Formats: sequence, structure tokens, C-alpha cells
Amino acid sequence: MPLYEHVFISRQDLSNAQAEGLIEHFGTVLSDNGGKLVDHEYWGVKTMAYKINKNRKGHYAFLRTDAPSEAVQEMERLMRLHDDVMRVLTIKVDAHEDGPSVQMQKRDDRGDRGERRERRN
Repeated sequence: MPLYEHVFISRQDLSNAQAEGLIEHFGTVLSDNGGKLVDHEYWGVKTMAYKINKNRKGHYAFLRTDAPSEAVQEMERLMRLHDDVMRVLTIKVDAHEDGPSVQMQKRDDRGDRGERRERRN
């Protein structure tokens, strides 16, 4: 089955438990349609670059799935209809990376960017 990664943003006035409950809810939708939720991460409340529906912040969640396209389409449809979900992004990937996503890694674990060059006037 194809592999997908999803990120969705839910409203800022939800509690952490409600936001994590949305992850479980959409995982159930996938499993009911023949897919499975491989891994999920709750990234917490983050400030957005611009307002969406008069909200400046939102609860971010990340899902890794292994599901047929029909299951993903149904999950996305229900996400877009859900009042608490503001935005959804789904991408198809060749393979899931092991370990936490870049968002959950500490800055020290992300690798070396190289040395900074001195500024010349």
C-alpha cells in the first residue's frame, strides 16, 4: 500500500487532550477503510505565519500512514468537514523515516549546518 504523511492544524482553543483525540479519531477512520496509522506525533500549539479563521495559533499534529488512496481521500474529506480542523496537508512518500520527525528533534540532533562565515564590509 502507498505510504503517506499528513500534517493538520486544529483550532487553538481546544485542549491538548481534545487535539490528541482528533489524531485517534482520524486513525480510526483510516483503519475502518483498510489502512493503518503507522506513527503519529502531537507537535503542540505553535504560532502560524498568518491568521487562519481569525486564529493566530493552532495545534499541530503529524501522522504517518500506510493506506490505500480511497482511505486517505475519505480521511481528508472528513478532516475538511470537521469544525475543529483548520488546515490539512498530505504528501505521498516512498518510505517513512525512522525516529522522530525534524520538528520533534532537538536543535543539537539536527546535524551541523557548517561554520558561519564572518561578515566582510
